[in-house]
Amino acid sequence: MLKKLLFLLFPILSFSQNVTLSDNAKVSILTCGTAPVSYAMYGHTGIRITDFVNQIDVVYNYGAFDFTTPNFMMKFVKGDLQYFVTNENYYDFEFNYKQDGRSIVEQELNLTPLQKQQLLNELSNSLTSDERFYTYKFIDKNCTTMVVDKINKILGSEVLKQPKSEQSYRDILYPYMSDFYMKLGIQIIFGTKVDQPATRLFLPLEFEKVLETATQNGQKIAQPTKILNQGTDNVPFSYINSTYSLLAAIVILILLNKKGIQIAYFIFAGLLGLFFSLVGLYSLHEEILWNYNILLFNPLLLVFAFYYWKNNTSKIILFGQICIACTLIYLAYIVSKVQLLIILPIVSLHLFWLIKIVMKVKKK
Repeated sequence: MLKKLLFLLFPILSFSQNVTLSDNAKVSILTCGTAPVSYAMYGHTGIRITDFVNQIDVVYNYGAFDFTTPNFMMKFVKGDLQYFVTNENYYDFEFNYKQDGRSIVEQELNLTPLQKQQLLNELSNSLTSDERFYTYKFIDKNCTTMVVDKINKILGSEVLKQPKSEQSYRDILYPYMSDFYMKLGIQIIFGTKVDQPATRLFLPLEFEKVLETATQNGQKIAQPTKILNQGTDNVPFSYINSTYSLLAAIVILILLNKKGIQIAYFIFAGLLGLFFSLVGLYSLHEEILWNYNILLFNPLLLVFAFYYWKNNTSKIILFGQICIACTLIYLAYIVSKVQLLIILPIVSLHLFWLIKIVMKVKKK
């Protein structure tokens, strides 16, 4: 407790490469738990450097961004939003995560004094050079990958890496999405890149697992995990924010059986597909390119809705059959993928209405 009070009494130093760490300095990785909001649903990674002799207890964070950035949303969608590295007193860092009810675990790294000093110099340089800013990439460059790369550089080889497995990026990401409708939206906007086998260590909690077993020259990279804050990471279940509300909404739409509702639905689905088509041309995010969900949210649904409104029999049958075929191809493609069950209700509604309308028109 005395050490903690002393740390709070001293301001954070403006670190430079002139700071020489003592033999008692410690370097550790902090992994923070998840939260329902989009920017925190996968957790967070930070580097903590503690040296009581030099009155240092600071956390380096590669996940900072500025909400006041001009055209913030457009830059985020396009994929050229600049993230940057910051440092702050550990107890300020801890307070913020405790306020949010998020867990914090610490894994002290077994580095030599020379490696610890080299890492501090690298981090200090990141704060004061052009390296401070970087273009965020969801998988390839984020708060975890930046830390992984730094530690691997200090270790002299790629010791910390994603374990080889058959899992795709989507398989790894899927369990982290606790908010149902956010999960549904993310599954719809993701393209083929996230279905590739995962080769990049890019998530905080996955990094934590790797550190628990990683070794170099027969020696463990990190000491046993220490819980600094238990947190309340579990999100309470809600029927409104779940598959039950989606199923209820679909049943209500079917029971209402109104042509105007069907037309509005197909217009919305078609516009969504048009958005996916255009954002794929605009955005630099590789994760949303080549989005096969366009087969389900097909821009041709706009044409189908128009002819359905105009009661043009031949065109309803033509475009209806095209959209049915695209939906069946889509279903066959995702049948073995992790997102099948969450998207299946929408696929079912698509097919039910399209087949029903086409068959009804054919009978006339």
